[in-house]
Amino acid sequence: MIKFKTLRIAAVAALVLGANTAALSEIAYPEKPVILVVPFAAGGPTDVVARMIAVPMGKALGQSVLIENTVGAGGTIASTRVARAAPNGYTIYLHHMGMATAPALYRKLSFDPLKDFEYIGQVVDVPMTLLARKDFPANNFNELLAYVKTNKDKVSLANAGLGAVSHLCGLMFMSQVGVELTTVPYKGTGPAMNDLLGGQVDLLCDQTTQTVPMIKEGRIKVFGVTTLKRLGSLPNVATLDEQGLKGFEVKAWHGMYAPKGTPAPVIDKLNAALRVAMLDPMVKQRLNDLSSDIVPQDKMTPAGLRTHLESEIAKWGPVIKKAGIYAD
Repeated sequence: MIKFKTLRIAAVAALVLGANTAALSEIAYPEKPVILVVPFAAGGPTDVVARMIAVPMGKALGQSVLIENTVGAGGTIASTRVARAAPNGYTIYLHHMGMATAPALYRKLSFDPLKDFEYIGQVVDVPMTLLARKDFPANNFNELLAYVKTNKDKVSLANAGLGAVSHLCGLMFMSQVGVELTTVPYKGTGPAMNDLLGGQVDLLCDQTTQTVPMIKEGRIKVFGVTTLKRLGSLPNVATLDEQGLKGFEVKAWHGMYAPKGTPAPVIDKLNAALRVAMLDPMVKQRLNDLSSDIVPQDKMTPAGLRTHLESEIAKWGPVIKKAGIYAD
């Protein structure tokens, strides 16, 4: 039987993941709380994922993992803040696919996703839902299509900012439907959802980590999900693909990063803690309830995240440039 002191992360990781215990225990890190930067407002879907994993990661590390919401400019303010932080493992970062879209969206980007970060691991894939305020005139997808085509100048479509997943999802919807709606950017889908609930905006494409409970409670209308198969948590909600928007598939993937130059042993500890957190039964159950998929073990690695980021940059760059959207 293996004995270990105070359930330190090195031993936990060794048992759960077969990690090299000696290598992980060579450094004292962490000796103080770790800051996990989130690029969007509190209450939004990325924030939900961050807070879900922060507690079990903290337990695994033996120090608290504290959330810092640094909002604005589609996540680029937070990305720049982390890229310039001390590479000591005490500032880490959780961002969704906006990390891959930023190079195409911003003409003057103050960071390089492929050069200015170390990669901890990919975390979770989250489907999207197409929503409307509760008193929106349309009650089903066909009625929605008819209404937006007839009233396109009157319909507002909220998003979490330029390049956010909600923005890209909305662009894809408008492109496939053939309408141009009034888009309303926010500093995250948390504030956007608040205005949707309050009736200030009409439509929003948002992640299931935020929307499933509200849909089940009847607080908002849902017109479809952005996966090619129906979700277990929303079995009665049809996909947009099956309702005529063929090939409509958008998922928000999340990755965890650290500043470039963060020592490899520190990255190893953070990756081990991330893996332990994603094996936590409560985390797994909650993500399952929200129709979010924990990524396979081969993606939950530094190399796995970098490979996925490279492929997503190659995928979304041409789409964004073709749409002619950019920010200075």
